[in-house]
Order: sequence, then structure tokens, then C-alpha cells
Amino acid sequence: MNRQQTAVYIVDGCRTPFLKATGRPGPFAAADLLVAAGRTLLGRQPFAPETLSEVIIGSVIPAPDEVNIARVFSQRLGCGPRVPAWTVQRNCGSGMQALETGADRIRDGHSSLVLVGGVDAMSHAPVLVNPKMVAWLSDFTRARGGLAKLRRLLELRPGHFRLVFGILQGLTDPVVRLNMGQTAEILAEMFAISRGEMDRYSLRSHQRLARAMDQGWLDEVVPLYAPSGQVYEEDDGLRRDSSLERLARLRPVFDPRFGRISAGNGAQITDGAALLLLAGAEAVDRFQLEVLGSIEDTHWAGLDPAQMGLGPVHAVAPLLERNDLGLEDIDYWELNEAFAAQVLACLKAFADPEYCASQLKRPIPWGNIDQERINIDGGAISLGHPVGASGARIVLHLLHVLRRQQARLGIATLCIGGGQGGAMLLRNQACSNKYQSSVTAES
Repeated sequence: MNRQQTAVYIVDGCRTPFLKATGRPGPFAAADLLVAAGRTLLGRQPFAPETLSEVIIGSVIPAPDEVNIARVFSQRLGCGPRVPAWTVQRNCGSGMQALETGADRIRDGHSSLVLVGGVDAMSHAPVLVNPKMVAWLSDFTRARGGLAKLRRLLELRPGHFRLVFGILQGLTDPVVRLNMGQTAEILAEMFAISRGEMDRYSLRSHQRLARAMDQGWLDEVVPLYAPSGQVYEEDDGLRRDSSLERLARLRPVFDPRFGRISAGNGAQITDGAALLLLAGAEAVDRFQLEVLGSIEDTHWAGLDPAQMGLGPVHAVAPLLERNDLGLEDIDYWELNEAFAAQVLACLKAFADPEYCASQLKRPIPWGNIDQERINIDGGAISLGHPVGASGARIVLHLLHVLRRQQARLGIATLCIGGGQGGAMLLRNQACSNKYQSSVTAES
């Protein structure tokens, strides 16, 4: 099979509202989020859940009772025991990895209909006992007799009770020993990005999200219904009253004396899920599915973990070269807003002759991306970044943007903790059932 001549179509998708963490576990476990989105998505399809070829979900921090969360989800969704399901993990790129993996399964002829996406309920990240307490518990369990156990109890010290917060460990790179905010501080210094620039970008993210909500442009969002009866209909991280003055008053988080990264110019810790339905041409014909868009190409890149925020630059550049495209050929972009400094650093890197020459081996810079074509409805700074879901969310929303704007090509891209980047080239398929891969159309 000629892989380049076999198109993969995204035929539908939806996501839950993204709910910001408030310091205690949120109302929904990760599997609950997936089921809520999945029931809506599959409920409007002309086939039963058992018809799916497989289910692939990206997730970074599934709970202990949701190991292989894709399988838990598929069974609760009613896919039946015969539909295989599996989970992938590439940190912030997990949702996009699920998309690429599902597309590959269709291209290779193994599947025809694949449900993919990503999820994380970050407010449910585990709080752990430290290794010293684990060792003490082991000794206490093995102690025989009341006197031996009493001796062990007398060995307890305050240090034994120091808790380990999983979310903090997960957002820290164990190789370079920097958390994600510290890597953003490095980029701010590299490209001389001021606190004011970051705050202005962050304010615009909230303003753009507010406009998108008011205009009804987030129709991919489906409501969540909590057991308490409360209904969540939209992302709750939006701060409509945000202002430059309020943002400026927030203290730096990662470097109290000299830092520029605050809680206001970084992505919010959030719970959420995003799903997409992939289909090959045969399935599109068989079920008369409307085509939302096609995945034209994907690229993953690695770079210094201390500069992980520049991952989109390293992933996008080869993607453009391979497809003989320039920045100006891309109609709209979704570049995940891990931090305002990180997005701004990527934009500066594309236009920086020295960076392009030394890091991308390109004699001339790529140029400038018009900021009126990037994240036009806001991003993770205003709506949140549930790490396993964001890669799927930006693809889903970009397809809606392309359709709304009657545009042809888009790139969804994001940085990935650990020093990676991912980018996906998408094509808008404007008319139902009038689909054709770009390769076939041009041949």
C-alpha cells in the first residue's frame, strides 16, 4: 500500500469544557470526562459503538483504577469486549500521538474507524508518601510482636510525613532537573521577552476566548453533568475581568527575585477530554460520513529539554520543508500556549537568522507568523492545558477554525515536556463526501 496516497479523514469530534483545578479533586475522574464526550460523539453517528476498529487515547496521569484508561473508557462507552483499546503517552503531545497512531493504523489497512483523543484530570493527580515513609511502612509491616512495632513507631519523625505532590514531580524534567516554568524563564532570557510582552499576550488570550464564547465559535464543546446536578457548559478558566494592571501585580512563580513567569501568563492546570473520530475512505463511503478534514502529515522533533518550549519550531520546520510549504502558505495555526513566553519565543525563533542557521540549519530565517492567524480563539492560558488532551484539542479546534474561515491549510503544534515538539498539517475538507487526498488531487 502506498502510504502517501491513502488519506485519513477526521469526520467528527467534540470535547468537554476544560475545568480549572481549584486545589481539591474536581467533580469528574478522567474516565468520566471521556465517557461524557464519547457518548455525545458516538450518539450522533450512523453506526453502533461496536463498529469501531479500535480506541486509542493519550493520557499522562491516569488514576490507579484507570490503568489503560482507553480500555476502561471503551467498555463504559459500550464498545463491547471485541473492540481493542490502548493508551499512549508522550507528555503534552499524548493526544496528538493518539491521533497520529490512529491515522497510521488506518493508512496501514489495519483499521477503518478509530476513536482517538486525549484526557487528563489533573486535579486528581496523586499525593504520595515519600520514600522514607515507604521504607518505614515496610519495616513496620514486617515487625513481629507488640514491642517490635512500638520500636518502629518511636522511629517516626516529622520528615516521614512530608508529602510528594505528583503534579509537581510530573511537571519537572528529571534529566535537567528543571520544571516547565523554569524552562520558560530560560526562553524569556534567550529572546529578551519582557514581562509586559507576556502579560499582553496573556490578556489577548482571554479576550479572544471571551469573543469566541460570545460568538458561539466553540461548538465542539459538549456539556458535563456532575452527580450533584451541576452542569458545566463552558471552559471556566476564562477571566473576563483580566487586565494588564491585574496581571502586572502577580508575583513571579519560579524565580521570585528576577523571574518573569507568573500564574497569569502560563497555562492553567485543568481537567478535560477531547475526542476525534478517524475514518478511511471505505468507511466514509459506507456510512456516508461528512468529512471535517484530513491529516496530511505529522512530524515529531527532539531538542534540549531545558529549551523544550521551542519544540514547535523544531517540529514545524521539517514539516514545512517536506511538504514544500512556507509559513505564508499556512492559513491558521494552533500553537499550544504552555506559557506566553514559550509562544513568543517560538515566533521569535522562526524569524531569527541566528537561531534558524545554528539550530535549524537554514541559511535564511523562516519569517514571521501573523499573530492574527495564530490561536485566534484563545488558548491554554485562558482555557487550560490538561496535558493528555491538549494535542487533540488544538487539532479539533483548528479544523473548526479552517471551516469557519473557509481556509485550506492549518498546522497544530505544541511543545512537549522532556524536550520534544509535535506538529500536524491539516487540510480542510469543505464539502460533505467530496473528499480527495492532496496527493491524488495533484497527481
